[in-house]
Amino acid sequence: MPDNRWAIAHIFSSFNNTIITITDMTGAETIAKASGGMIAKADRDESSPYIAMQMATQLADKLKEREIRGIHVKVKAAAGRKSRTTAPGAQAAIRAFARAGLRIGKIEDVTPIPHDGTKRPGGRRGRRV
Repeated sequence: MPDNRWAIAHIFSSFNNTIITITDMTGAETIAKASGGMIAKADRDESSPYIAMQMATQLADKLKEREIRGIHVKVKAAAGRKSRTTAPGAQAAIRAFARAGLRIGKIEDVTPIPHDGTKRPGGRRGRRV
């Protein structure tokens, strides 16, 4: 199968927003992109699974126009001291890509893991409530 029929979907999913960027196999050329703010009217909805599904179906239509049949998915959560779990938008977007008829190759978590990064706030005796 030719290499130009596949693309990479980079899904950044935090608890405030979901951003999906689709590139070619090298990752150098951006084919299509979408974020929660491009679809949602309210700020609180940008990270919701429903908006992520809407973004994925829009992007799947753009990929079908370019005759791309399959995608490899790279999921990234918010980095640093925050929670390293992805928000619910990432899973919904992957499911929507599959429902749109795209073949999904490999799903990879590319969240950066800090190796003893910055110190948590709170001081020596912790956060006193």
